[in-house]
Amino acid sequence: MNEADWRAWAEQATTGLGLVDAQLRLAWLNPALADALDLGPRRAIGQSLAALLGEPTVATLAARARDEQRVVQWRDLRLGDPERRADISLQPLDAERLLLEVHVLAPPAAENSPVSASLRGLAHEVKNPLAGLRGAAQLLQRRVAEADLKALAGMVIAEADRLAALTDRLLRPAGAPPREGLNLHAVLERVVALLEAEPSPLAVRQDYDPSLPELRGDADRLQQLLLNLARNAREAGARTLTLRTRAEHGVRVGERVLRTALRLDVIDDGTGVPATLRDTLFEPLVSGRAEGTGLGLALAREIAHAHGGELRHAGAPGATTFTLWLPLEHG
Repeated sequence: MNEADWRAWAEQATTGLGLVDAQLRLAWLNPALADALDLGPRRAIGQSLAALLGEPTVATLAARARDEQRVVQWRDLRLGDPERRADISLQPLDAERLLLEVHVLAPPAAENSPVSASLRGLAHEVKNPLAGLRGAAQLLQRRVAEADLKALAGMVIAEADRLAALTDRLLRPAGAPPREGLNLHAVLERVVALLEAEPSPLAVRQDYDPSLPELRGDADRLQQLLLNLARNAREAGARTLTLRTRAEHGVRVGERVLRTALRLDVIDDGTGVPATLRDTLFEPLVSGRAEGTGLGLALAREIAHAHGGELRHAGAPGATTFTLWLPLEHG
């Protein structure tokens, strides 16, 4: 089989396949590998294997496979996240190039999560209405002349696309977030813009630390987490929302201590969390409102955990605080 035929076959393969050049950078990948890594080809091609897989020691494996011209395998490799793992194989194709195979393993915790199970069922139900919503917004955007109305229609389209991407991820067995560089303040500004476009918008106070570095994670999921907190605050009668970011050191998250962490406080002046719900606040299907689903805070904490962080509640009526901790990676 010549290389053109092989690539045509590999494009259809369900196994994640890629070609690695002499500098141990990804030169080509098939759709299955792009899907497994949650990266588009334009972003993935040219990346070093260490950066691509989030594991520095992969470079040593790749160099050994290239120099010794032998197959090297690594089972249960962590892909930059303790809950996202894969089996890796590197096989020489010629004196310089390697064939990369990546088999992503579904994390048991994600499979057993009651939140994910509930939301995967919901995801099936919302895909068609989302497509209809997006189509209607596109028609509206074409037909209106006012710039403000066009911008609002564009916001509806962008949100429909974001929610469609979220539902697609929920329907996958392995739902670990992609590790992309992001500025949390930019995510916060998008949340503020969406809140300001809603009826009876909250007054938002922003108290940001401009010196905070980028973190790595999924901007869409973090945006969903923040929107859940903001809308819960409004439903609790809040009129003002304060968003405050800081960097802190030596923060304990579960069994780990984060050397440096980003702290985001979401503070509202609503009625607060009923005392009877404080111990079960983040559990699925627990809600203080008769019409509530009880999934918003459970999903928010699950998103925080998927990013290696934590979400906590504190405060009292008139000063309810939800604190999100996220690991920061310097350098």
